[in-house]
Amino acid sequence: MSMDSVTTNTFPTKVLEQRNPVLVDFWAPWCGPCKALAPVLAEIAGEHGDKLTVVKVDIDDNPEIAGDYGILSIPTMILFVDGKPATTINGAVSKAKILGKLAPWL
Repeated sequence: MSMDSVTTNTFPTKVLEQRNPVLVDFWAPWCGPCKALAPVLAEIAGEHGDKLTVVKVDIDDNPEIAGDYGILSIPTMILFVDGKPATTINGAVSKAKILGKLAPWL
């Protein structure tokens, strides 16, 4: 399952205004760990798509969003619930660790 890319223009509608929780993957094309994490996130999106939306933000193309949420290193994932950050996951961690952090919302 491919994940939608979100930009500064689409962030409000695709993330902040969603009813379901949205996991935002902050990444960049040059980031090796980000690329390694992509298939894991696609798998999670496929398995939990009814309860969770997974999107990507390229920090090089959308530095404003990264700045707004204090993204200092990538990959960083932030789960938004009701338009607000609920939990943050830093680094290329395992699927089990990601699902563990997301469990309260799944």
